Amino acid sequence: MQLSKALLLACLMPSEAAVVKRGFLRESASSQSHAMSVLYPYYHTTAALHDELVALAGRCSIMKLDTHETVNGNIDVVTIKGEGSEPINRNFLLFGEHARELISPESGLHFTKTLCGEAGNKDRLASILKDNEFQMVINGNPGSRAKVETGDFCLRVSPNGVDLNRNWDEEWSSDNPFGGADTNPGPSAFSEPETILFKELVSKYDPTNFLTVHSGTKGMYMPWAYDMHHLAKRNQPQMLKILRDVDQKHCECPFGAAGKEVGYACPGTCLDWVYDKLQTPYAFAFEIYTDPEQNEDLKERFDQKISQGMGAFYQKSSHLADDDFKDLFTDKPSDFVQLKSKTHTTNHMDPEWCFGNFNPGTEERFQATVENWSAAYLDVAEKVAFNLKHPEKAEIAAQPKKDSKLGLAAESIDMSPKLPVSFDYSSALDTYMGTSNSASEMEKMNSLFSK
Repeated sequence: MQLSKALLLACLMPSEAAVVKRGFLRESASSQSHAMSVLYPYYHTTAALHDELVALAGRCSIMKLDTHETVNGNIDVVTIKGEGSEPINRNFLLFGEHARELISPESGLHFTKTLCGEAGNKDRLASILKDNEFQMVINGNPGSRAKVETGDFCLRVSPNGVDLNRNWDEEWSSDNPFGGADTNPGPSAFSEPETILFKELVSKYDPTNFLTVHSGTKGMYMPWAYDMHHLAKRNQPQMLKILRDVDQKHCECPFGAAGKEVGYACPGTCLDWVYDKLQTPYAFAFEIYTDPEQNEDLKERFDQKISQGMGAFYQKSSHLADDDFKDLFTDKPSDFVQLKSKTHTTNHMDPEWCFGNFNPGTEERFQATVENWSAAYLDVAEKVAFNLKHPEKAEIAAQPKKDSKLGLAAESIDMSPKLPVSFDYSSALDTYMGTSNSASEMEKMNSLFSK
C-alpha cells in the first residue's frame, strides 16, 4: 500500500503530488484532532493508566500490581490489603468491560489512589482497611479502549466484536435478542480471553462482595439480570438496603434487580455469574454517569408521570422499559437500559454524542464523578463488612418494619403484588422501611394501595 502511494506521487506532476500529499497529512491531522488526549486531556490513555498504577505501586506499600498478558492487550490487576490486617470482606471490582465507558477505569484509578491514601477521605481509611481487602481489574477491555482513545467514542465491544458482559456462562445464549453488534454474546460462553481471565481471577479471589462498574445512565443494580420477574433471594433485603442507603447519598437514581428494573432479560452477565456460581454473598452493578441534561430530563419525566398518577410505576410488575417509560430510554443506551424495539449500535451513533453520554465532558464533572463514586465504593465495602461481622443485626436492620396503617410485613418487598419496588428514592423508601413520619408520604402510600 505504501509503495502504491509512493508510485502515485512519483507519477504526478509536482503540484498534483503536493495536493495528494497535503490530503494525506490533513487526514492524519484530522484523526489526531479527534483523539481523546487532545479533546479531553484530563483522561488517561491505556498506557498512561498502566504507568500511573506502576508509579502508585512504588509509593503504596499495601498495593500489589500484576499485569496479565492477553492477545487483546495487557490487563492490570490491583490487590490492596492493609498491613497485618485480617479482613472479613473481600471486595472484587471490575472496571472497563465496555471500551467507550472511559469513566469506569478512571474511577477505578481514583479509587486505588483513595485506598492508598492519596485521594479522598483519609480519616476513614484505616477502619475500612481493617475489615476490607480489595482486588480490582482497572481496565478490562484495553484493546478496544485504545481505539476509543483515538476518537472511536462509540465502541463498546472487545477487539473480537464481543460484548464482554454478555459472555459469562450464566443463562448464556447464542441468541442476541437485541440483534445488534453491541450486544453480541460471542460464539460460546467464556469464548474471549478477557472473560476467561476475569473468571480465573474472581474464582481464585472468591470475593464476599462483587461490583462491576459501567456508565451510560445512572442506576444501581443487584441480581438478577437475566430474570425480569424476581429479585435475588440470598441477602435480598440486605442488598436492597445497601443500595437504598448508598443511592440516597451518591446517586438518587433507580435501583433494584437489574432485569426487573429494565424490563427484559440480560443473559450472560458477570453480575449473575458471580452471585450464582461463586455464591458470593453480595453482588452489585453500578452505572455511574450520563449526560447531566439527559439525567435531569429523565428525572423531570419521572416526576411528571408520577404526579399524573402513574400508579403502574409503583407496581411490582412495572419496570423501566415499560411502554409508559420506554421513550425515556430510546436515546439513552447503557449497559442494561436498552430496548428490543430499537437496538443501539455504534453504526448509528455520533462519536461526540457517545462521549458525552457515557463520560463527563468537562474536567470539573470528571473530578466530581470519580470522587463521588470512589466514596460510594468505600461505603458499599464498609456496609458489606458490617453485615458480615454482624449478620443478625444486618438482617434485622434490613427488614421492612410492619406498619399498622399499611400492614407491611417483613416479606412484603418481594411477595406483595401491589408493593412498590421503585419509588421516590429519597423519601418513599423511608416510609416503606418505617423510618419516615411524614403524614403526606403516608397519605401517598395509602392512596397507592387503595387503587
